[in-house]
Amino acid sequence: MLLDDLKTAIRIRHYSRRTEEAYVGWVRRFILFNGKRHPKEMGDPELQAFLTHLAIKKQVSASTQNQALSAILFLYREVLKVGGFSIDVAVHARRPERLPVVLTRQEVRAILDLMTGASRLVACLLYGAGLRLLECQTLRVKDVDFGRNEIVVRDGKGQKDRATMLPDSTKESLSQHLQRVQKLHSQDLKQGAGRVSLPDAICRKYPNADREPSGRPTREGICG
Repeated sequence: MLLDDLKTAIRIRHYSRRTEEAYVGWVRRFILFNGKRHPKEMGDPELQAFLTHLAIKKQVSASTQNQALSAILFLYREVLKVGGFSIDVAVHARRPERLPVVLTRQEVRAILDLMTGASRLVACLLYGAGLRLLECQTLRVKDVDFGRNEIVVRDGKGQKDRATMLPDSTKESLSQHLQRVQKLHSQDLKQGAGRVSLPDAICRKYPNADREPSGRPTREGICG
């Protein structure tokens, strides 16, 4: 199938899971928008019409429109091996420059005070450690160093690793959360579950790594 070939091309290039989901979604929407015609039967007019539909009818942002364009061009160039699109189509939508909205400490505190449980822990890590949401949800136990007050982010944006601080205010709640997760993980193992998918060939090299709490995410991660 076409979408399977698209997924294969994406995974060969080691794109992130989120990129794969986004690209597959946009290609599917492009095909449905054009009456389920095969992309080989389409070209510039259909792509232009789809992008216009997104911009005018759906009123998507410039970044969303650019992502849709990138996904479809990837399909044609890397999967179908078709090029020759017009310069007009290849021009990306211009992203407006806007000032970021920054909450004051009092506003952040007011929000956190209304949160409880794992949701509050996630919010504290996002704010205090500067983690992105997916980075926090896939955080591994072994990448949290309580002694050094450090968190190592693996395969972050741009497939880069980085180290960031572990806020003191989150250490106690995070430690308690890990204890609860460990009990839940033990119960999952007894029921034949408690495993997680691992990147590359790690699962073949270390057969038990997908169920070890110290070296893998629990379910979707520490806070997943």
